[in-house]
Amino acid sequence: MTAQAEIERAEETEAMTVREAIRMGLREELERDEDVYLMGEDVGKFGGVLEVTSGLWEEFGDERVRDTPISEAGFIGAATGAAATGTRPVAELMFSDFMGVSMEQIMNQMAKMRYMFGGKTEMPVTVRTTEGGGMGAASQHSGTVHAWIAHFPGLKAVAPGTAAAAKGLTKAAVRSDDPVFVFENKMIYEQQGEVPTDEEFTVPLGEAAVEREGEDVTVVATQRLVGESLQTADSLADDVSVEVIDVRSLYPLDTETIADSVRKTGRLVVADESPLSYGVHAEIVSRVQEEAFFSLDAPIQRIGTPDTHMPFSPPLEQEVLPDGDDVREAIELIT
Repeated sequence: MTAQAEIERAEETEAMTVREAIRMGLREELERDEDVYLMGEDVGKFGGVLEVTSGLWEEFGDERVRDTPISEAGFIGAATGAAATGTRPVAELMFSDFMGVSMEQIMNQMAKMRYMFGGKTEMPVTVRTTEGGGMGAASQHSGTVHAWIAHFPGLKAVAPGTAAAAKGLTKAAVRSDDPVFVFENKMIYEQQGEVPTDEEFTVPLGEAAVEREGEDVTVVATQRLVGESLQTADSLADDVSVEVIDVRSLYPLDTETIADSVRKTGRLVVADESPLSYGVHAEIVSRVQEEAFFSLDAPIQRIGTPDTHMPFSPPLEQEVLPDGDDVREAIELIT
């Protein structure tokens, strides 16, 4: 389905930022289900380091919006145990780079518990985290690590590129009986878009969205690069018809929507901010090769971060980060 069709199907929408859309989704789920609660460093009275949870502590109080100690392993482990015993915690990892501290709890407990108990234990835990460069926050606060989580069996991973997707995926994650990681690119929190205000609006896990229809080349993008790709597509409209797809769900991955687009256009560019080696780009390329190889008229192009850490120096950071110019060059190379 196209993203526009999703919006048009909603009875009412409101223009808001990605930050506001996530907050709306969290608020609606807190109101809907008393088993849902938020936990993490500074998510309460302070409102979150990037203000996503601002105001929720005042509305729902200490029991539903809980500040935790600075111990990622501790509160991710607590969220895992709480989910196993029947509640629906939403834990915030302030920056995705800190995930390594809690990886034992994630990969050996959260991801495996339902499998090891023969499906008798559900694991309805949501982990929200920010990622991506662009703020001059240096290497330990600027990583893009979603390929880690998409790789582990038992975990689901989503990465919204629009405000509507941010709300819909947040709500779908909270309602899931499996652990879901929501990766929020910190540089698009102020990006605006139309968002359905229906409290039952969700984006199903495992569904990509066609954000812009085209005929000549497909650009499959994530997070910040969705907007960058849309701007690039608009600037090339007189010469090239570009179809832009927001992946939205990294695992499960909507191979069908991507392959159908490539069968139509014959060309593919994959744009994701994570390092190029062994990442989301490679998985998408591999699946397209398997499903739509004979429709390809040109080599697939990948846009991503070089295999390096994120520099602190702003000029070097901008040199490393992929952007719309990189997407443009890739499109022009194969069309």
